[in-house]
Amino acid sequence: MRPSVLDPLFASVSTLPGIGPKIAQLLTTFLSTQPGREASVADLLFHAPHGAIDRRHRPGIAYSESGQIVTLDVTIDRHMPGPRGGKAPYRITAFDDTGSISFVFFHPRRDWLEKQFPVGERRIVSGKVEWFSERPQMVHPDYVLAPEEADAMPPLEPVYPLTAGLSPKTLQKAVSAALGKLPALPEWLNGPHKDQNHWPDFDEALRRLHQPEEQQDIDPESPFLQRLAYDELLASQLALALVRANMRQLGGIVRKPSGALQKRVISSLPFALTPGQASAIEDINADLAEPTRMLRLLQGDVGAGKTVVALAALAQVIEAGAQGALMAPTEILARQHFASMSPLCEKVGIRLALLTGKDTTRERRLTQEKLDAGEIDLVVGTHALFQGSVTFKDLGLVVVDEQHRFGVHQRLALSAKGKGVDVLVMTATPIPRTLVLTCFGDMDVSRLTDKPVGRKPITTVSVSLDRLDEIVGRIRSAIAEGQKVYWVCPLVEESEKIDLAAVEDRHRVLEQVLRQKVSLVHGRMSADEKDAAMQAFKSGETRVLVATTVIEVGVDVPDATIIVIEHAERFGLAQLHQLRGRVGRGDKPSSCVLLYKGPLGETAGARLNIMRQTNDGFLIAEEDLKLRGGGEILGTRQSGTPGFRIARPEEHADLMEVARDDAKLILETDPDLKTPRGEALRCLLYLFSRDEAIRLLRAG
Repeated sequence: MRPSVLDPLFASVSTLPGIGPKIAQLLTTFLSTQPGREASVADLLFHAPHGAIDRRHRPGIAYSESGQIVTLDVTIDRHMPGPRGGKAPYRITAFDDTGSISFVFFHPRRDWLEKQFPVGERRIVSGKVEWFSERPQMVHPDYVLAPEEADAMPPLEPVYPLTAGLSPKTLQKAVSAALGKLPALPEWLNGPHKDQNHWPDFDEALRRLHQPEEQQDIDPESPFLQRLAYDELLASQLALALVRANMRQLGGIVRKPSGALQKRVISSLPFALTPGQASAIEDINADLAEPTRMLRLLQGDVGAGKTVVALAALAQVIEAGAQGALMAPTEILARQHFASMSPLCEKVGIRLALLTGKDTTRERRLTQEKLDAGEIDLVVGTHALFQGSVTFKDLGLVVVDEQHRFGVHQRLALSAKGKGVDVLVMTATPIPRTLVLTCFGDMDVSRLTDKPVGRKPITTVSVSLDRLDEIVGRIRSAIAEGQKVYWVCPLVEESEKIDLAAVEDRHRVLEQVLRQKVSLVHGRMSADEKDAAMQAFKSGETRVLVATTVIEVGVDVPDATIIVIEHAERFGLAQLHQLRGRVGRGDKPSSCVLLYKGPLGETAGARLNIMRQTNDGFLIAEEDLKLRGGGEILGTRQSGTPGFRIARPEEHADLMEVARDDAKLILETDPDLKTPRGEALRCLLYLFSRDEAIRLLRAG
């Protein structure tokens, strides 16, 4: 049950004065964190301002600079309405000791203006000044107040992110009303830690965030914002720690076979393991030998050999008598994993099967019967298939490829398919340490930082689209020498139709200019069409593959040596790096051409520079975090990773580490959150919508 002290904060916004159904609907679409539920008072209070306007700046008319927001104390001189029915604006002149100014209104209501600006009287007016031919004017001032009402204008006015149809004044009124509902909450922070940082109480911090007294009050480093950011990070880390403790409580199974099958897999490989792979396998073997369940994140840059590590882990579990499952995000990838593992599995005697959406009912029934009978050791498929009705005789290890499309709940659902299921998650997106803590704070991490032997670095150049003909010419000569080329075009949901047309167009033009068949792959094609196009490219029947980003993850054509990324300025860093990893997989030198449309914005320019300077995925991920902030790297929208409302992972990274240690300590000393601080922490979890974790307390 939610603590009753929080009820005022979970009331709907429509209970606040001045918020009718229309505004409530706008606020819900804009702010609600729970689908299907009206935005709450808490949603409003956690909508942080991103800046503040200083209304205390009163330079006098003559000393107001163009473009500045100023507050003026003026006497109204006269009204100058434009001609009736004309388009000319309505002007009102006013003066102070230093000079005179015009207030300008379009589509005016004359009676209202005459009441607001009575001739001969004083008014306090605030807004943006613009100078035209040496005369100042202010178009539609923000505030017009009689001197005795001047206190109604905030000295520092917070500026919020807005949505269409919601005016700043309406939002400010709503926030102000929400602050009036703020109850006195119990303190959930550790006292000495709070005092050491000179942090205020929660309610004081929230008030100061929305009613700043100084510009610094809303800086990320201010004690008010630090306090609130820490609260949010602590809620997130505590929830992750509870999920983890729950998985531990459910107990694991000690899997400690002789290791003979794993040795056979490793010695059957056509190459030696890198030091990183060897150490990751050791970590995993140690986890599997423990009576607690493994939850490990395997991070490896593109082509660092994660699949080999996964297969070695699966071999341990299979030798111990259990079954394994490998889940891929797309069918193309599932088929690829199956194809690359088949020869190895056959050699060492692992019984492998593939489950895809294209299987007939009969094929699927046969596979299911074999899984139930324990006649299949390892099954490969897409995430969707495992969430359904698939069952196992004894599932021991699940390997999940490409974690960040996968949330905590799905992980728990999967683990329920067997007893004490161990989980290994692989990601090719190198995630900076702070983000690993943010989103996977509940996981141990192994990193593969060394590239397999014989990999050549990829030369990266950026070229303006004006030089397209020159690039096509170079590709013609590369194909003549027997090379293979990827040509990638962007595809963004908002402009999907236009983008698809551009991809098909590029495909047609390249076929004409190169005078040969070119493969085409995009998301709107059927699985069979994609497979056929990929197969033609792999076998060398076609030498060029034009594609949208469906090839971003895991497509493996070792003899492809050139990748051209069109409109590179539209891609994020992590995605550019993923795409570049499609080449440089063989022993020939490879290159990546970033085609951009100028002029480049500052961030896009910085991205392309970083790509030219380094091939190191971990370095690129750190830079990406600086350029974009946390949510976007992992694509918070589709990922089930926590989107923060107040904390900014890139600016509050140090707080994240402290929050993680704090959460760990809390659960060691008060695992059921029963102490007074524990009870207060339950409030915190509800407040930041992390209450799913509280259900685990009860389940445990």
